[in-house]
Amino acid sequence: MRTPTRLLPGILAGTVTALALLLAAAHPASAAEEAPPSASQLEALEERIIAVSERVKPSVVHIEAIVKVDDRRNQVTGSGVIADAAGTILTNHHVVERAEKVTVTVPGRRAKYPARILGTDKQTDLAVLRIEPEPGHPLRPATFGRTADVRVGQWVLAVGNPYGLDGTVSLGIVSAKGRNLELSDVLNDFIQTDAMIDVGSSGGPLVDLAGRVVGINSRGQGRGIGFTIPIDTALDVRAQIEEGGIERGWIGITMQPLDRDLAAYFGVPDATGVIVNSVSVRSPAARAGLEAGDIVTHWGDAALDAEKEEDLGVFQRLVARVRPGETVSLRVLRGGKAKQIEIEVGVQPSVEPAVAESDVGFHVQEITETLYREQRLATRRGAFVSFVARGSPAAEAGLAPGDVVERVEKAEVGDLGEFQRAMGAIAARPSFLLTARRGTETKFLLVKRAAGPETQTAAGARPGPDTTAHSPATTPSAAGAP
Repeated sequence: MRTPTRLLPGILAGTVTALALLLAAAHPASAAEEAPPSASQLEALEERIIAVSERVKPSVVHIEAIVKVDDRRNQVTGSGVIADAAGTILTNHHVVERAEKVTVTVPGRRAKYPARILGTDKQTDLAVLRIEPEPGHPLRPATFGRTADVRVGQWVLAVGNPYGLDGTVSLGIVSAKGRNLELSDVLNDFIQTDAMIDVGSSGGPLVDLAGRVVGINSRGQGRGIGFTIPIDTALDVRAQIEEGGIERGWIGITMQPLDRDLAAYFGVPDATGVIVNSVSVRSPAARAGLEAGDIVTHWGDAALDAEKEEDLGVFQRLVARVRPGETVSLRVLRGGKAKQIEIEVGVQPSVEPAVAESDVGFHVQEITETLYREQRLATRRGAFVSFVARGSPAAEAGLAPGDVVERVEKAEVGDLGEFQRAMGAIAARPSFLLTARRGTETKFLLVKRAAGPETQTAAGARPGPDTTAHSPATTPSAAGAP
């Protein structure tokens, strides 16, 4: 939206005032004499911002992704930053999630580059892409900083392509560090900034006034509030993806904060920590003897303190950072008595389920630990029905989203692989029987294939058998339950 001309003087005045305060703080006058910043100082700062903008913009790319959602294809746009001269690009997971095609536009180049997704990680909202640079036309990689050098109050630039407006630069400050947001399956540790992050800015860099990328922008949340992934996290995820995949620690519990009222009720008013809500069957926590109702006060040497939901992210990150196979000592309170538990940390299960499509108008997902909990399923075996096309053979048979397919004809379906094999075995049959669980009931559903390809296409399914699984390029892990 175009800014009304009558508002520009006020906006510019506010910016000049803010810059003046910055310079006054950097060059304080004596108590007796408070001189305003000189014109040369303002010009020097202005030139610094311009220089950083011009240095960074050639490294910020525009990303377009064709994403399939159920039976529809949508275009998603975002930003990214060139990480090296070989064509590696950092962006957000949500920009390329379930993308069938990704293209990248580099500043100053007319042609769009096809991009390959090297890997994604939903837990940190990061993705790594690769394009092939043209011979004789080198790319301009960005320079990276360190998260430890980022300070609350420092000035930063957010660079991206909001609403398709390429090379947009906004100025702001770092408002906070270590923000935990209540986002499902995301390991939170965001940098908060008031530099503008709008639709299309996702994946672009947050840059300090030395021209170093200190974060990858993830999401905006109203005017003046944006959240950025710390650069140390982004570079670590990139390294793990390039080395073959991401593994994080997991113990298999759900939990809630220990607030003051609950602590007093349990007879431990001075205790801090988290309350164990549930323990997954055959998980590391179950093998170690952890129980629902236990209060975990320490993870190794780290004391836990969680009074609000957003505080749980600290414990989640502590668990996730442990290498699977290592043993950690937990201190817990059980019935008001202290207890020490040794737990061997396992590998976190997948949080982003693989998806398979059928040729009769429905999609299924693998049943991950997160899906099992969120949908309150009665079984971990089978294939979860995530979508049924309106008017398709599956819909006509009575299949519904939320059902769990347990059998195709006489073939047992324990997981997504068994579902694909069973569907392949009956591909030529004009009709077949699905056995599905719906809550506590068992449904026997006779699926009759449409007479011809035209009817199948109209129902939202591709002609011919298609049980191809779509799985994430890497295997991220459950963040909601350590």
